[in-house]
Amino acid sequence: MLGAGFERYASSGEINSVVEDQSAVVASVRERYAARPDITVDDLDGMTVQAPDWWFNLRASNTEPLLRLNVEALDRAMMGTLRDDILAIVRAGTADPKET
Repeated sequence: MLGAGFERYASSGEINSVVEDQSAVVASVRERYAARPDITVDDLDGMTVQAPDWWFNLRASNTEPLLRLNVEALDRAMMGTLRDDILAIVRAGTADPKET
């Protein structure tokens, strides 16, 4: 890939999960991350949580019962750990525990 040398972060791509109560699941994810001292939370377009070495955005679809997750981190291992932690919370509140 031509731009690979310029990619700053490892990215999950968009991961969609079918969720019955989107607000409750987002609140659970917020509770897990927002209290940490090195974290900032922005609610402009869904919930964006940012730390020095990673960030993620979790937002509800306007047209489907989905939560959409995008994760980026300095390396693939960190991104995978963060992605899996968030998805464990999200999928605990899903109608179907599979991503779409």
